[in-house]
Amino acid sequence: MTDEKRYRVGVDIGGTFTDIVVWGDDGGVYTKKTPSTPADYSHGIINGLFEVLHEHDITPEQIDDIVHATTVATNAILENKGAKTGLITTAGFRDVLEFRRIRIPVMYDLTWEKPKALVPRRLRLEVIERLAPDGSVWRALDDQSVREAAKRLSLAKVESVAICLLHSYANPAHELRVAELVKSILPPSTYITCSHQIMSQVREYERTSTTVVNALLGPIIDRYLNKLNSSLANHGVMRSVQVMQSGGGQMSMSAAREKPAYIIESGPAAGVIAAATIARKQQLERAITLDMGGTTAKLALVLDGKPEKTEDYEVGAGINLSSKLVTGAGYSVKLPFIDISEIGAGGGSIAWFDKGGALQVGPQSAASYPGPVCYDLGGLEATFTDATLALGYLSPDSLAGGTLKLNPEKARWAIREQICGQLNNTEIEAAHSIYRIAVSNMIRAVKTVSTYRGHDPRDCSLIAFGGNGPIVALAIAEDLDIKRVVIPPNSGLLSAFGLLWADPEREVARAFFGTLENLTTSSIQTALATLVDDIATVLTEDGYTFESISFQRQLDMRYSGQAFELSVPVNEIIGETLHLERAFHHRHREVYGHSLDTHPVELVNIRVIATVRRSRETEPLSFGACHVQSNEFQALERIAYFGPKFGTLTTPVIARNNLHEKPQKGPFIIEEYDATCVIPPNCTAQLDETDSVIINRSE
Repeated sequence: MTDEKRYRVGVDIGGTFTDIVVWGDDGGVYTKKTPSTPADYSHGIINGLFEVLHEHDITPEQIDDIVHATTVATNAILENKGAKTGLITTAGFRDVLEFRRIRIPVMYDLTWEKPKALVPRRLRLEVIERLAPDGSVWRALDDQSVREAAKRLSLAKVESVAICLLHSYANPAHELRVAELVKSILPPSTYITCSHQIMSQVREYERTSTTVVNALLGPIIDRYLNKLNSSLANHGVMRSVQVMQSGGGQMSMSAAREKPAYIIESGPAAGVIAAATIARKQQLERAITLDMGGTTAKLALVLDGKPEKTEDYEVGAGINLSSKLVTGAGYSVKLPFIDISEIGAGGGSIAWFDKGGALQVGPQSAASYPGPVCYDLGGLEATFTDATLALGYLSPDSLAGGTLKLNPEKARWAIREQICGQLNNTEIEAAHSIYRIAVSNMIRAVKTVSTYRGHDPRDCSLIAFGGNGPIVALAIAEDLDIKRVVIPPNSGLLSAFGLLWADPEREVARAFFGTLENLTTSSIQTALATLVDDIATVLTEDGYTFESISFQRQLDMRYSGQAFELSVPVNEIIGETLHLERAFHHRHREVYGHSLDTHPVELVNIRVIATVRRSRETEPLSFGACHVQSNEFQALERIAYFGPKFGTLTTPVIARNNLHEKPQKGPFIIEEYDATCVIPPNCTAQLDETDSVIINRSE
């Protein structure tokens, strides 16, 4: 059995489909796209995975590794289905969740109401204690006030308790004592989150909100992962599941149970990791990633092969928002995220008219069930997928390898009955209007990850993936004058591939205050070394060797008087504080276009990112080794509409492997198992050495 093939598995749950990739140590790859099962997502995973295993004679015992991305955490927040949670905080700070930040999503809207606090006031309880900002005790913790609060929460039958005391980032002693007392009174199954274990940094509201989000998700994620692990074990898969983090690294199942707030954007993060790998292989200095699925479109910026990250993130606002779109409409989560701009634009996005009679597309979605009208599953509202089918871009017989048949007549009926009348145009014009509005929605999201950060999209390549990304990529590129578009192989499953690219990773940040002129580099270096030791201990307990771990050290700094800070990378050996000041000035100029070279600089946090570098022998690093699935075509050409400029054209339909290294002029449609790519008449396409489709626009 020593020469038996071994396999790694990536599983990505989306709003519409669950994507599965099984990668062998011999380079063979097998994929499956199956409808998601929202009632119990583990069903979709088990069904799809064992279909793949059965089709290719793979036994469960041959699986070495399963990496998972899930929408369970996101959905729990969006649908307000988190665990019943109580909050224990310092006396006088009960209403931090109500005060929030002074941000509103729509200017001049006097009717806007801020979202309800995730914990109702009756379950937000105060205890007598007070710490100073330096961690010294101003008022000792009153144990009796904690016992009384715990008894009230016990009577309320809460499932989870968030403990967030003032200045606990500087001294966790009081929080630890509160947790001890709460555990002695509430049932053993109660999930407990202490703020210093989740976010040991300043900012009272952000720390409280992040702690509460973690507590809300804790029991939900714990039950989900337990059930998934049990279901896999019952089917003979005995390997523990690794979970993708929002910041781009993998974490163990036990770590995900402890810190579920870290996995909110796990699926979109996996896609960006895969796209960043493509960018590195193609030596792209600047790339914008576009992941458009069935429910949302996600965009991110990749610079020099690395995705941009943020800790200023907001969830629960209908969609999750990047650092440049944080408006106060959702709930703050101050944890590492790949800086993704997510909008409600996917295949299931519903076309509708607003009160002013203007056509809109999304964010409401028909999801996987009943889905678009053309799914023929009971959906009645015209969607983006119905429009692209009517335009001739999609095959009625080939979605997900033919597992899902589409009804073009019903799609055209929905557009004709619901859209044409108000627009006073033809069926094909109405379908194109739906398509163009969805594209325009994505244009703003592209700008949030490019122009809003000082990067010209014309200097970037666009890497498009997801089931619908290659359908809209060229339209976006034309509007923004992006010359080069990259469609990776297996583009509709790229997020699942990204799971297998990601390394195990942990990130820890702790408050560390002072102006640089009053700090010594030795004190900073000692504090960073302590963080390194702490994080290394966690990873070695997970089974990784110290030698396999690399460490990135960063300092979060700001000008004195500023409210927000920037992260600046530093070496293991720190030189003079003057060097740190210069590095911060340089970073500030990069981000904001100016610096205040004579202004005092403050250190706010120290940060360490630990990454486990695994053996590359088992990693899916070469797309050239991938088996790219193609469909058996029902037709070699279709009638497709390319807008008023080109009109309706007879358009060839080809497989990816019909392309070659020399440019091939459009129009044509590349049809695959997992995605469809539309090449307009003013573009050329060719294959590169990674089996990616490289599309160039003509002037």
